[in-house]
Amino acid sequence: MNENIQIHFLGAADTVTGSKYLIEVLGKKIMVDCGLFQGLKKLRNLNWDSLPVDVAAIDAVLLTHAHLDHTGYLPRLVKSGFKGKIYGTAPTLDIAEIILRDSAKIQEEEAAQANEKGYSKHSPAKPLYDLKDVDKTLLRFEETPLDQWLPLFDGIKVRYQYNGHILGATFIEIDAAGKRLVFSGDIGREEDYLLFPYKKPERADLLFIESTYGDRLHQAGNIEEELLQHVKETYQEGGTLIIPSFAVERTQTLMYLLWQLRQKGLMPNMPVYMDSPMGANVLRVFHRSAKWHKLPKEDCDKMCDYIQTVTSFKETWEIIDNKSPKIVIAGSGMVTGGRVLTYLTKYLEKPETRVLLVGYQAEGTRGRQLQEGAHEVKIYGKYYPVKAKIILLQGLSAHADQRELLNWLGDIKNTPEKVFIVHGEAHAADVLRVKIKDEYGWECVVPELYSIETFEGGKPKILASNPSK
Repeated sequence: MNENIQIHFLGAADTVTGSKYLIEVLGKKIMVDCGLFQGLKKLRNLNWDSLPVDVAAIDAVLLTHAHLDHTGYLPRLVKSGFKGKIYGTAPTLDIAEIILRDSAKIQEEEAAQANEKGYSKHSPAKPLYDLKDVDKTLLRFEETPLDQWLPLFDGIKVRYQYNGHILGATFIEIDAAGKRLVFSGDIGREEDYLLFPYKKPERADLLFIESTYGDRLHQAGNIEEELLQHVKETYQEGGTLIIPSFAVERTQTLMYLLWQLRQKGLMPNMPVYMDSPMGANVLRVFHRSAKWHKLPKEDCDKMCDYIQTVTSFKETWEIIDNKSPKIVIAGSGMVTGGRVLTYLTKYLEKPETRVLLVGYQAEGTRGRQLQEGAHEVKIYGKYYPVKAKIILLQGLSAHADQRELLNWLGDIKNTPEKVFIVHGEAHAADVLRVKIKDEYGWECVVPELYSIETFEGGKPKILASNPSK
């Protein structure tokens, strides 16, 4: 049998989104992550293109974590003929179900709205996939434990290890044809309010590392004090603080921080709403996944009692109509969809409104437009002037910064044959490539989308030790 290893870069190559890597080894085809492209229209359009591989021949999909840019293409993959199993940790599969159902629902609603108002060039507009496609996808989910080598196929074994970032997130090791392939997924922070520190790989022959923040360091500072300042200023001006937030992890972290400020008696008397059906569902995953995070059950219960969870769209409009000062946490984190858009259509034109951006804003998203000072944004086919104060709260990112990425590599004892810098915009990826080369002396490349790399399998080569040791 041919022991060569062939790698297809089907996403998150020279871009930060759409993670998909196909490995062909020992007669098997294994996909690591299966995400949607987001952000720029030219990237989103790729979701509609057929993959340049035989989808029906793919044997398995391994998920590092549940975010849409790592799982959101799964229903389309199944719709295109994939019949294998989809492996992930229990929280990853739980959250992936929530995210995929939400994604399908949003797509169905946006297609219906586009058809009703006639602002799509397609007639009729259709969703990329629907809820029935999601149901078929969920039948293929298979839970995997942490820290155990699992025989996936003859001569191929895999291991999932804790990686921080979000609940259930891991990096994945694949041993096959004498080599160890390590896929970082998205790497979390060394110090996180809710999650434990990431583990680190100890060997990698072929290494795939994310580079979202490969060109920068997260600002040091007191997040609680900065958040409280914006809350107090909003209250004093009689405004509304709108926080577009990722439903997974960031929403829960914000709830925790606001609750902590309340516990310390620092919060002004203004209600806090969490208006994200997906965020509410993820909270339930938090409750049943205690070993994955640091928040005690009692604290989790108290936090949820303090924050008012919105349960209906009718309630959303009641909150909008209430002119008193308030805080609203609503999805989505990059302002690409979800309930936050409804709030922005009513509040973006008000100078007393504050919009607090708390995470990475990808190219082509409304969040990036707001961050860069756009004077208007387009929502549901209509332009809205931006008169609200737009604030970027740094330090809450769930992604490792450059220093943490370099630290994550620090326990690797061999010299990898090649390091692939993925999941980053062009500048971030290239800066990280240079830093790894300078610090470790490893050969690094930033692969192009749809490129293919082939490596000789067989017995592992005798490699020089890590020069940093």
